[in-house]
Amino acid sequence: MIAAIVFWVFAALVIASGVMVIASRNPVHSVLFLILAFFNAAGLFLLMGAEFLAFLLIIVYVGAVAVLFMFVVMMLDVDFAELRAGIARYWPLGFGLAGVLLAEIVFTVVAWNAGAIGPASRAAPIGQGSNIEELGHLLYTRYLFVFEAAGLVLLVALIGAIVLTHRKRKDVRPQTVSAQNRRRPDEAVIKRQPAVGQGVEL
Repeated sequence: MIAAIVFWVFAALVIASGVMVIASRNPVHSVLFLILAFFNAAGLFLLMGAEFLAFLLIIVYVGAVAVLFMFVVMMLDVDFAELRAGIARYWPLGFGLAGVLLAEIVFTVVAWNAGAIGPASRAAPIGQGSNIEELGHLLYTRYLFVFEAAGLVLLVALIGAIVLTHRKRKDVRPQTVSAQNRRRPDEAVIKRQPAVGQGVEL
């Protein structure tokens, strides 16, 4: 009973947040409603027993994608009034895509009721632990070398990005770290006592 109530609360909040993402005139508010929708979707994943997907949704989408959207919206000087002015020509395409998605949902519900699609509980259990434990067991046993190779690929990509973006400027003095470390405070700070009404000459 409690699980059903929590499910309907999360589902209603997801739908309401999705509507507000589209209906909000302020783009910052739209991103905040998007974050709320992600959190409620993560709650639905937890109810289904998919803890890994729930944490992934919060860590990746809320912690990275949504925050990136927020920075882009707040830092870029985008003329949203001009964007809204030409939105009317996209209404037919938007309604067409909405019709396709609605047809897919109806098809899925009909297939579910016909028995072609079953709940996850009917599938054969992989193990006795949670899906996070089973995923970790698979990653560090069966797919250990593939997992390490993926980490090496990401490391090479990170180093390549640093090398490509690193630029050596020739119009500045070379930095000597040892000389900077040997510098004393009395050599770096000059104390001045200007008279009243006079400034400091730099």
